[in-house]
Amino acid sequence: MKLLIVSDSHGWSNELADLKARHEADTNAFIHCGDSEMPASSPFLDGYTIVRGNCDADSSLANEQIKRIGHLTLYVTHGHLYSVKSSLMNLAYRAGEIEADIVCFGHSHLLGAELLEGTLFLNPGSIRMPRGRQEKTYMILQLIENRATVFIHQLDGTELVELRQNFTLPKSI
Repeated sequence: MKLLIVSDSHGWSNELADLKARHEADTNAFIHCGDSEMPASSPFLDGYTIVRGNCDADSSLANEQIKRIGHLTLYVTHGHLYSVKSSLMNLAYRAGEIEADIVCFGHSHLLGAELLEGTLFLNPGSIRMPRGRQEKTYMILQLIENRATVFIHQLDGTELVELRQNFTLPKSI
């Protein structure tokens, strides 16, 4: 199982279409963690699980999405409602409430992957305005049994191999 995770595209539409075209043959799901700045009906978001970010005007977008992937619970939110720029504590509390195994979020534009008390927190950074690094990034999450591998890619598709991370989850897919 592979998931593409992107966030904070801030109006870039062709780039989202390019990501989908580049990876749709070998990716099972596409996730946008908010601040697309496009309406939910945009054809550029077709096939993406999307949530509303603080810069999204479309009030029909949900603030969160909860998905099942086999035996795992995936939680998608933008992060602004949980003050993720300050701490992951509030987001971790919400993840605990819904028993999330994997949390995908954005808002800070800071790339990161961290396993906290059995929950994998993933922030793909930003494909438009990254912070903390120069590279415009997105993630591919590969799940095999209870192993999660996070591949970091630049907007042009080049993998940043030195940033690849492996995690062992408490549950299998």
